[in-house]
Amino acid sequence: MNINELYSLWCEKAVDDPELIKELESVKDDAEGINDRFYRNLEFGTGGLRGVIGAGTNRMNIYTVRRATQGFANYINEAYKDAHVALSYDSRINSDRFAKAAAGVFAANGIHVHIYTELMPTPMLSFAVRELDCQAGVMVTASHNPSKYNGYKAYGPDGCQLSVSDSEKVIEKVNQLDMFDGVKSMDFDEAVKAGMIEYIGQNVIDRFYENVLAQGLNTELIADSGLKVVYTPLNGTGNKPVRYILDKIGVKDVTVVPEQEMPDGNFTTCPYPNPEVREALEYGLKLCEKVKPDLLLATDPDCDRVGIAVPDENYNYVLFSGNEVGAMLLEYICSERTRQGKMPKNPITVKTIVTTDIIKKIAENYGVEVIEVLTGFKFIGEQIGILENKGEDDRYIFGYEESYGYLSGSYVRDKDAVNASMLICEMAAFYRTKGISLLQARENMYKKYGVYHHTQQSFTFEGAAGMTKMSEIMSNLRENHPTEIGGYKVIRFADYLNSVSVDLITGEKTEITLPKSNVLVFGLEDNEGVIIRPSGTEPKIKAYYTAVASTQAEAEKIESKLVESFSALIK
Repeated sequence: MNINELYSLWCEKAVDDPELIKELESVKDDAEGINDRFYRNLEFGTGGLRGVIGAGTNRMNIYTVRRATQGFANYINEAYKDAHVALSYDSRINSDRFAKAAAGVFAANGIHVHIYTELMPTPMLSFAVRELDCQAGVMVTASHNPSKYNGYKAYGPDGCQLSVSDSEKVIEKVNQLDMFDGVKSMDFDEAVKAGMIEYIGQNVIDRFYENVLAQGLNTELIADSGLKVVYTPLNGTGNKPVRYILDKIGVKDVTVVPEQEMPDGNFTTCPYPNPEVREALEYGLKLCEKVKPDLLLATDPDCDRVGIAVPDENYNYVLFSGNEVGAMLLEYICSERTRQGKMPKNPITVKTIVTTDIIKKIAENYGVEVIEVLTGFKFIGEQIGILENKGEDDRYIFGYEESYGYLSGSYVRDKDAVNASMLICEMAAFYRTKGISLLQARENMYKKYGVYHHTQQSFTFEGAAGMTKMSEIMSNLRENHPTEIGGYKVIRFADYLNSVSVDLITGEKTEITLPKSNVLVFGLEDNEGVIIRPSGTEPKIKAYYTAVASTQAEAEKIESKLVESFSALIK
């Protein structure tokens, strides 16, 4: 069926959603607009679905959600009998509608659904899967993407996002289905009456909170520390859970950014609701000028990432990177567990391949084993599951990725900004009682281990032409990789798609044993480095730069050279 035939079919069949019909009518004379909506099916990738909201096969709408859910349901029913699935959703446009659409498909396929009564963070979905002994889970979210996006994360029975192999099985099931005639569906309210859909009770929420609180190491110090916090949930799901946890540990002086307090999928005050991006924190930073807190906390819409800013001696607020916060948390956890005699035998920390190597220095200092995994927190979750299967999950003390995702404890299998917000506040309060600011704590860490300066750069390629361009860029860098970047000689080249790492000095080749992934690593002399990969959820290529030096100023100079040189190759 060609694109125009698909367009006509949707005009005829998409009658359940009048807004989609309006959109289709609005592009009837726009060949490019029709092509962009129908040139491909929105892919059910290794993380689920993610795309622009709207009409067509290449958009997030109730039909693409139902089709993906039918494929997921077919996979679940083949693998399990009397299956149960947990559902949650965030504050994005149509998140509740998409969650109910998915619930209706699961119910029509005989799969019992447990759904929260209101929007909840991603980690609380991961928790519900395990707590309710479900065989699968779905979180409707597009994480930190702009408001025009929505998405759908798929989880397995371990509370972790689906593995690569399981995702491939679901993809195969989805690809076999007709968008309209291959899907079973049931009205949400009728499914509730029939007992196929039930709401998740407060007891599950309370158990989640208990597990988060159990990760504290010095919570008894917080109430008397005088810690003052400004918090923004960026109009997402973190508002209630984060504030509840902070109150429970004794952080009573919390000022919430009023414009970003309530759920709002339009994200009018932060068009890109990502705590990695300074623009998303502007309202919080302005409030900090008045309140003068010790800490600004910002969680993304599905509350699995958290960013911070801290004041210098003049109350100018400095943003910390995800690499810095994660490294500081690991240092804090290791030092306090060691001091308190709570460090497990043979402790483990897990990091992704694009996350700072300062972790290795910290881990070596405390006798902690470092496990490296591919980009994506599900690979960290998988390592926790491997340990749990051996009865050794207590060995896991912390895991994180540079994109502001952290987790201590094994109660969930995804990054948890509720947990991380608690730990960051506890760390800040602990240092405060010692007369040390977080800026000073960061400086102390760098004096101890060296300055590791990391930045990320994104190159955006929208639409069908953009997908082709990204593929061409990655292929060219793979086949004709540079011999130097920013004046630094490339001494190691690793290709995670072809599973090989080459020492360019000796010519020695080493097999990469991680799953295949479209990632290229350029190891440079003097411990500098560049890593590049296409995003799995956005039309972007991401470059990660590492600069190592004895001072921050020196590291920033090196990073500037790397960015300027490597950017010229992405064209």
